[in-house]
Amino acid sequence: MSFNIATSGLNAITEQLNAISNNIANSNTTGYKSMRAEFAALYAGSTPLGVGVSNVSQSISSGGNISATGRSLDLAINGNGFFVVRDTNGSTTYTRAGYFGKDANGFLVNNLGGKLQGYPIDAEGKLQTGTVSDLQINAAGLPAKSTSSVEFVANLDAREEAKPATPAFDPENKETFNKSYTTQVFDSLGREHTVTQYFVKTDDNKWTAHYVVDGDKTGATTAEMQFDTNGVLIAPTEPVTVTGAIPGAKDLEIKFSYSGCSQYGSDFAVSKNKSDGYKSGEQTGQQIDEDGMVYATYSNGQRLLQGQLVLANFTNADGLKSIDGTAWEQTNSSGNPLLGTPKSGMYGLIKSAALESSNVNLTAELVELMSTQRNYQANTKVISTNDQMMNALFQAI
Repeated sequence: MSFNIATSGLNAITEQLNAISNNIANSNTTGYKSMRAEFAALYAGSTPLGVGVSNVSQSISSGGNISATGRSLDLAINGNGFFVVRDTNGSTTYTRAGYFGKDANGFLVNNLGGKLQGYPIDAEGKLQTGTVSDLQINAAGLPAKSTSSVEFVANLDAREEAKPATPAFDPENKETFNKSYTTQVFDSLGREHTVTQYFVKTDDNKWTAHYVVDGDKTGATTAEMQFDTNGVLIAPTEPVTVTGAIPGAKDLEIKFSYSGCSQYGSDFAVSKNKSDGYKSGEQTGQQIDEDGMVYATYSNGQRLLQGQLVLANFTNADGLKSIDGTAWEQTNSSGNPLLGTPKSGMYGLIKSAALESSNVNLTAELVELMSTQRNYQANTKVISTNDQMMNALFQAI
């Protein structure tokens, strides 16, 4: 009986040694989760039968350190969740190893060729949250966009003196206006133009804004601005449309919004001057935000949404089955994947240009290795002692 008990100990320790050696071998493997052999005593009624390994579990919920790499498509998850990848066979796997790049067709793929999954965009660039598919970055350049709106927020100095009706406003005569500000805009061909706003105080709490496109003062658009006694803008309530004829391109038609402007007794100051136009640009790279939004970046400083990656979570993540490539497959024990977007609910956020290290504690594994060795020696000692006792018995017969 003692011989069989010791043998069961050797078998169990061998499985423990396999787990430890696998941990040590993968101590530098990105996204690896350490494993351990879990022992359980064996009995037949009240008779001891030794020990067995009831389970080899993984520490999936324990994250590794996140280290910067400088590569924009290296990704790490800070928190819960798994990257969803469709491999070359069409099977869906889950991983924490964020080695990603682009293939020849612009698809985001991992180092084994599996395609990263997420929400794509439609032809108008809108996110399609009802569909999960392969994420792809369009390699085409970004065409120019004509400026159609400007959000302008400024404080007009209430201490300014009102300008007399004569002489009439003249952008070349500084005595006919109080302040001016120039905004850069773009036409349909991506060429730069300027729209200068000249602010003329006409009465208490009343101003007139004159708009001059490319210095052409003929037919300049005007708008009346009015503030209440607390310095809050009460007119105009709708954006002011400014037009301009541009040779060889579509006429400019820009809506200036003044929501948030004020008139206080402090210096003229512009806090916002945001326009939506830009010149054409060539793709220079890609960027992935903390919420998983994937953008293509361009030489004109713009970025264009390409999709949003999704993360998977499981009711019992420890029930996942490990497979090649530092990845997992779902099982009946793990349950079905629960898909969601990064930085929401129970899902972690994305760290780009970074990777998650293995969560193996190498020092602890080496200590465990020494303990395992001693246990193995002790069980072999039981077998050798049992053998000596049997020999002594046979010699006495």
